[in-house]
Amino acid sequence: MNILVLNCGSSSIKYQFFDMDREFTLAKGMVARIGMTGAVVSHKPFDRPEVKVSGEILDHIVATSYVISILLSTNHGVIKDKSEINAVGHRVAHGGERFTQSMLITDEVLSEIRNLIDLAPLHNPHNIRGIQACKKTLPNIPQVAVFDTAFHHQMPPSAYIYGIPYILYKKYGIRRYGFHGTSHYFVSQRAADIIGKPLDELKVITCHLGNGASLAAVDRGVSVDTSMGFTPLEGLLMGTRSGDLDPAVILHIMGREELSLHEANTLLNKHSGLIGISGVSSDMREIIDASGSGHTNAKLGLDIYCYRLRKYIGSYAAAMNGLDAVVFTAGVGENSPVVRELTCHGLEFLGADIDQERNNAAIGKEMVISRDDSRVKILAIPTNEELVIARDTKNLITNS
Repeated sequence: MNILVLNCGSSSIKYQFFDMDREFTLAKGMVARIGMTGAVVSHKPFDRPEVKVSGEILDHIVATSYVISILLSTNHGVIKDKSEINAVGHRVAHGGERFTQSMLITDEVLSEIRNLIDLAPLHNPHNIRGIQACKKTLPNIPQVAVFDTAFHHQMPPSAYIYGIPYILYKKYGIRRYGFHGTSHYFVSQRAADIIGKPLDELKVITCHLGNGASLAAVDRGVSVDTSMGFTPLEGLLMGTRSGDLDPAVILHIMGREELSLHEANTLLNKHSGLIGISGVSSDMREIIDASGSGHTNAKLGLDIYCYRLRKYIGSYAAAMNGLDAVVFTAGVGENSPVVRELTCHGLEFLGADIDQERNNAAIGKEMVISRDDSRVKILAIPTNEELVIARDTKNLITNS
């Protein structure tokens, strides 16, 4: 079974095309700058060099057509006919309380996803555009929605209810939902495989550190707490997001600066975090370089970033009454020995002792980076959210 996995943003589509009989990636790539000048498709077949194709890509329907065309291309493709695409799996950011597992997309399911736009206005509309584009370009091909929030649905009320009037939760669904669920699920499973113990015997903290970042406390395979909340703004310091903040701060700023709701939202999501503190960049690589060159605010941003990580790890160890492993994943987690070292320094009291040589060697590799005598294992594991989506899609299609 061949499955196309799509992750649709406002102006981009990331894709992977899997042969799921072997769980093998036949091709992957990205359509960038959809609806803008200079739109381009970057495409990498498994057995040939990457190619870039420019074009006038006005919307997600055209973008999806480009993806299918290049998969069928004589020079760059990996299949000969559309019929070789057996299903499409979509990342959908927010499933609310309605969707606690992946779903075969029907008109009813699509309508429910549309009803959740208020909970994820920056994400769900683009996910929906990808689904609609596939309905036009791949009619009658089954599609599956895999929700970022689903892995966290078993959190207890004590972890997901906020300290506001309970009626607001009942009326508007205001609660902690959490995100990056497919990533937290994948790397917690891989950690158990590497350690050589069943996941249902382990207490694992997974750290998904990209431009957006979140932690999850995975207690015997169940996410019992996670740092992102009602939206992806809560929790850790991120590339452009503030993370945890006294709610009165934004009210104070809005009054003093006379900001609208939209402007305040943009301030917290686009101009805060590492870029806001450092004034240098939202890219951790540039923050580390600037910090090493003596840039005071870049160093401050790096210190805050790692301090919050360490603080959350300690609190989640307490929440689970123990800890067996800490996993670092995603762009920063997989590729930054500096962030991993600074974060783990101070966790020795938990029995987490990082090995400097192993840590420095673990760049984009799956490795145990703790010392042999470390009671808590520390791991760097590249995530593979697309594979999780493909697996869920295959299971639903096979069993429907």
